[in-house]
Amino acid sequence: QVQVAESGGGLVQPGGSLRLSCAGSGITFSAYTVGWYRQAPGKEQEFIGSITTGDWTHYAVAVEGRFTISRDNTKNTVFLQMNSLKPEDTALYLCRAGQSYWGQGTQVTVSS
Repeated sequence: QVQVAESGGGLVQPGGSLRLSCAGSGITFSAYTVGWYRQAPGKEQEFIGSITTGDWTHYAVAVEGRFTISRDNTKNTVFLQMNSLKPEDTALYLCRAGQSYWGQGTQVTVSS
């Protein structure tokens, strides 16, 4: 059974940092492009960025230069390092492996 799980969310002050993890079981992450998305209340789901099997990364304009995606294939995990966080980054953050395998999300709240 394939499972994808995000972790690492929480409450952080503006300007702070968080590192989110997306861990897979029953699936070999190194064989998939993994994408990060976020969903804020009342807004459409937003693509944040992705990492390919060859470790090529792509980011949305809203986060480029502040967020970094990386992977550790030995841990079957993809990371989202978020720096210089802003209140508008507050959302439920989700990851997706390939086209089908979604996690449940982890909440990030940026507030003073």
